Amino acid sequence: MNTIASFCKNLKDFCNHSSVRIASFNKSVLVLIWSCVRVVIVKVHPFWIQLFYFLISSLAGYLALRFSNPRTSFRPKNFDLFFTSVSALTNSSMSTIEMEVFSHFQLVVLIVLMLIGGEVFVSWLGLYISYKFPRKHFLGNRVGSDYNIDLSSLQNANFQEQIELGLAHSSHTQNQNQIIITNTNSSDDDNEKSSIDNSIKYLFYVVLVYLLVVHVGGISLVFLYISLVQNAKEVLKNKGLHTLTFSVFLIVSTFSNSGFVPTNENMMVFSSNPGLLWVLIPQVVLGNTLYPSFLRLLIWVLKKVTNQGEFEYMLKNYREIGYRHMLSGVYSSLLGVTAFGFIFLQFVLFCASEWNSNAMDGMNTYQKLVASLFQVVNSRHTGESVFDLSIISPAMMTLFVVMMYLPPYTSFLPRRYRKTDSKNGKLKKKRKKSFAENLILSQLSYLVISTILVCITEREKIKEDPLNFNVLNITVEVISAYGNVGFTTGYSCKRQLHPESSCKDTWYGFVGRWSNGGKLILILVMFLGRLKKFNMNGCKAWKLE
Repeated sequence: MNTIASFCKNLKDFCNHSSVRIASFNKSVLVLIWSCVRVVIVKVHPFWIQLFYFLISSLAGYLALRFSNPRTSFRPKNFDLFFTSVSALTNSSMSTIEMEVFSHFQLVVLIVLMLIGGEVFVSWLGLYISYKFPRKHFLGNRVGSDYNIDLSSLQNANFQEQIELGLAHSSHTQNQNQIIITNTNSSDDDNEKSSIDNSIKYLFYVVLVYLLVVHVGGISLVFLYISLVQNAKEVLKNKGLHTLTFSVFLIVSTFSNSGFVPTNENMMVFSSNPGLLWVLIPQVVLGNTLYPSFLRLLIWVLKKVTNQGEFEYMLKNYREIGYRHMLSGVYSSLLGVTAFGFIFLQFVLFCASEWNSNAMDGMNTYQKLVASLFQVVNSRHTGESVFDLSIISPAMMTLFVVMMYLPPYTSFLPRRYRKTDSKNGKLKKKRKKSFAENLILSQLSYLVISTILVCITEREKIKEDPLNFNVLNITVEVISAYGNVGFTTGYSCKRQLHPESSCKDTWYGFVGRWSNGGKLILILVMFLGRLKKFNMNGCKAWKLE
């Protein structure tokens, strides 16, 4: 008995000692991983971090879609599932699979991909990292010229180093004065750093509240509308969609500007429901083109209500915060004016062009007005469609192509309000660019190259089926992928010059009829469009005269 008791005691001691060692080992591993993450975040350029984020998330989304069962007996190809994952994550809504093929679980996967790929959510993650790693602007919260080295700060740093090393003027009085100035500057820098860090912390929570309020409010309104309006409820019932799943999917997709809708017909099936369209229109602008304007308005309201100094600091020192969506008051106002100007211009032209067209058959005047407004609001970046774009006039499709190409924060900004490269009237010395940077092309150049490559990969279909595979349709698809919009002209068997008996009209996009080579090019274009903020100033080394 004593032997058994002794053995049990030794076994217990061994287990306790092992558990302590294992816990210590796990803690060491976690510390090592966290240290590596800190090094990567601090040292690696945000472009590569964000590219890695999108690639890994796309792969994870593909695996989740691949190893889950669809709703129907049809099993999509692996490449099409990966394409769909990339499309959802980059908020492009380019489709190669009919949406009603996806099961409830797969729709949830797409919701997650659209949410974590949205610009507002990604920038919110950037704020979190900026707060955890002060002065490090993560995930592209500062882009373009903001990455350039501030020569004046380097000169100040060199001057301080000279004082510390005793290399300044030898006069004792001058040294004392310089040390006092240095200490004062250091104290001011600490106060400035503290103000920035506190402001980033407050901004993190402001954006979080913005995300939650807009999503919860939108989901509640859509759910309430579907529950009260019988014909809308019947649509979901006939398609086997849950009201809550549909509401969450639609709001997440609209706010993130993805453009996916869990119905094959996109929003065309709700063309006679103007109330639902009115709910979605604000979501489109709140999540993209007018996000900076409404964010600044929210911070201004919070400053008035709470009298917190951090909110006032954000409004006055938006550049120091390093959050790319924080713009000046003038820029935010002009951005709103420009966005509404584009919407008004498109609305007038669309109504004038399509009012009596086949696209609006069966709709009354009020439904036509609301549907037209919804369509043109979506042309910038969301891509939800209430009309069949294949029968829209070429003139309007060309206008949509221009709108899709424009960056989200395109604004009329008079020269006197533009940010200059000068301080106190003196121009800053430009940073010398590397050879690789000089080879970077403009965004338009990449789109031209991509369109040419698609025409090469699809050259046989262009010959055999020129009405579907024409250059305009291909250009619309490429620009739509680049703008992360999702507009598509689709494919029609009726337009085939040599009709095929096996041809069947489907509800996925035109890209669904492309070869894998063409789809791969469009995947690259979707990534290019999602990360275009890092290359808005390309092609500076090329000069045309």
